[in-house]
Amino acid sequence: MSAGLATAGPVRTVRLLSLPAAAGVRAAGGAVRRLAGAEPHLVREETRRANAAHARRVLGELKGGALKAGQLLSTVEMLFPADPEQSWREALVALQEGNRGLPFREVEPVLVAELGRDWRRRFRGFEEEATAAASLGQVHRAVWADGRTVAVKVQYPGVREALAADLRAVSVATRLAAMVARGMTLPPLVAELRTRLVEELDYVREGATQAAFADAFADDPDVLVPEVVEARSRVLVSTWLNGTPLARLADADAATRDRAGLLYQRFLLSGPARAGILHTDPHPGNFRLTGEGRIGVLDFGSALRMPDGMPPTFGRLITVLLSGDPAAVERGLRAEGFVRPGVTVDARRLVDYLAPFSEPARHEAFTYSRAWLRSQFGRLGDPRDPDFAVALRLDLPAEHLFTHRVWLGVVGVLSQLGATVPVRSELQRWLPGFAVRPRARPSR
Repeated sequence: MSAGLATAGPVRTVRLLSLPAAAGVRAAGGAVRRLAGAEPHLVREETRRANAAHARRVLGELKGGALKAGQLLSTVEMLFPADPEQSWREALVALQEGNRGLPFREVEPVLVAELGRDWRRRFRGFEEEATAAASLGQVHRAVWADGRTVAVKVQYPGVREALAADLRAVSVATRLAAMVARGMTLPPLVAELRTRLVEELDYVREGATQAAFADAFADDPDVLVPEVVEARSRVLVSTWLNGTPLARLADADAATRDRAGLLYQRFLLSGPARAGILHTDPHPGNFRLTGEGRIGVLDFGSALRMPDGMPPTFGRLITVLLSGDPAAVERGLRAEGFVRPGVTVDARRLVDYLAPFSEPARHEAFTYSRAWLRSQFGRLGDPRDPDFAVALRLDLPAEHLFTHRVWLGVVGVLSQLGATVPVRSELQRWLPGFAVRPRARPSR
């Protein structure tokens, strides 16, 4: 077993804690170097590079919940401090695609356990070097017995224990945070997160989810879902999908970026209506733009069953935010359970705080950008800023955690792409509860 996954819970926690600790040491060393006459901007650049490389290495090696958290951060990498050399962007994008897999000798026992000792007879060929490594498993390219090229997803041995250790660390951290910021109700969210991440370990469940999406989007001219060939509890075989990862399209021409952004947004919004399932892992490493201009979807481990389609809560929330009436916004938030009884809030600041979710919906077409998203969120990360306190008084119901995670991911990825996409008409088409036609304001 690899060193990262083999480490016990306390050791994994120590390695995670090494990230802020090492950053602090580097900051102190940088201060000493500046006092000794080193160029401040050079010291800052070197420190950023070192911090980004360290984070990328630790999260990539630990895999499990640690890598999953890093991949989630990659959807909003533009919210990190200004970074002219893009050290953080490159490190976080690498977490989507560039992780090293485990040596084949460590994962082969999983293939034996799931497919039998004669597992190789199922394939005409099998590449032992992984083509991709994700948080819970790695992918090998192979040729199935019938000649089809397939992707073989093999779960890391020991990942269940590693994930449990990471979630325990997160649970402790969030309970401490809840004691300090008493307006926050984080433990229920951690419980919901734990449930969903544990579900991702079941590849039979993932295979059924993928098959449901493949059936719902069969022959769709814009969406390509690989066919499930074989699904076992820790091995999933699907037809191979070629294409360019969305994260690699940031420098493509505008038409390509706009096309990718539209299809990405539409797939995630339309899943509940078309398949009865919300795909809840929006990070761009799971999506490809194929040569024929379709959006290909690779990973279905994180998904939330919605047999009746998307509940109208989120659509109503965005609608009330667009009303421009702070009193109506507060009433709507309380009615939907986002502000608990007895908690006082500044409704005007709430409107500003939630603007990243609502502002694009004011426009028929909206141009996303890193600068826009950074301007929306930048003021909210500073505890001295009054808007920061607004966040501590919002009570996100656990059942809506993944709906909001998906929308934040959509906003983050579209901002990475710098895509111009239709928004209002798409929300009206796919988001129950969204019913207004507000007067558009200039896109920023």
